[in-house]
Amino acid sequence: MGTDKTVAVFGAYGHTGRFVVAELAARGFVPLLVGRDAGKLRELAESRPGLAHRVASADDPASLDRALRGAAAVVNAAGPFASTAGPVIEAALRGGIPYVDVAAEIEANLDTFAHFAGRAREAGVAVVPAMAFFGGLGDLLVTTAMGDWAAADEAHVAYGLSSWQPTAGTVVSGTVSRDRRDGRRVRYTGGRIEYYAAERDLPTLDWDFPAPLGTRPVLGEFTMADVVTVPSHLEIPEVRTYMTADAARDLASAHSAPVAVDDSGRSAQTFVVDVVVRSGDTQRRVVATGRDIYAISAPLAVEAVHRILAGQAKTTGVASAGEIFDAADFLRALSAHLSVEPRHESRVA
Repeated sequence: MGTDKTVAVFGAYGHTGRFVVAELAARGFVPLLVGRDAGKLRELAESRPGLAHRVASADDPASLDRALRGAAAVVNAAGPFASTAGPVIEAALRGGIPYVDVAAEIEANLDTFAHFAGRAREAGVAVVPAMAFFGGLGDLLVTTAMGDWAAADEAHVAYGLSSWQPTAGTVVSGTVSRDRRDGRRVRYTGGRIEYYAAERDLPTLDWDFPAPLGTRPVLGEFTMADVVTVPSHLEIPEVRTYMTADAARDLASAHSAPVAVDDSGRSAQTFVVDVVVRSGDTQRRVVATGRDIYAISAPLAVEAVHRILAGQAKTTGVASAGEIFDAADFLRALSAHLSVEPRHESRVA
């Protein structure tokens, strides 16, 4: 078990990994750069003097053990997570250190809950999957919206992205997920994950986002990792996610990667995440706004690491963000990166 503030970042030289490294350093941690490409690791280390780097591969358990030695925690930022999550979690359990990842892959997150819940709990190790824009943020917002409700009928998470230039990792991970589903679509309905044949295009409807975004066409059944994280601890039988149609088209074309517009590496992309939870004839709404869906994953993951190491986690084992942390307080801690409107309650017309 690590005793200092050294945090290993597996996939440190990737697009999101670099944001995680920078955020760790800004928060007073010492990033330990880990990945399988020695050349890319050296290049990153040269740009950040004083940081150590270690070569490791997901298919080489001994190399992972060596890479994580002396670390207090590990953040996995290397997709596709179908290939990396299991081996890195195994290494974290062997080392007795917390594990956090930024996986958006539905199947990879399901695997983490299915395969490691008991072992991580018995080991007293926190394993937090999907601690990122997709999965983690939505879960925190839904949990905040729930407040004192023990259960709800529906949760809706609408993503209003100004654009979506996916990273190479996003493209590869999406392909892996589709292959694992044999091209089927996925949704969470009736209290369970359901796979179904894609017999038609995704339905389009209008979603009334808060100003200044306003009413925008969104794709229904555009299912993201929230259908894994939210039901893992909240009694909500219907969890649905939506994506602005323009952003979905950007993703489908995938012609370019995110373009940095400032020294931090962030793109100009903006986002609104609009969450509506309904119980009977009452609904509660929480809205978050920010910039760059990849960059925001870094403070989400690093705040998770900070809270676990500071003894502020509510449980151990495999747990989503909304279960293991005080959701509302966690979101307040991200105020430098994310604006969250207070919960609003209304009657359903």
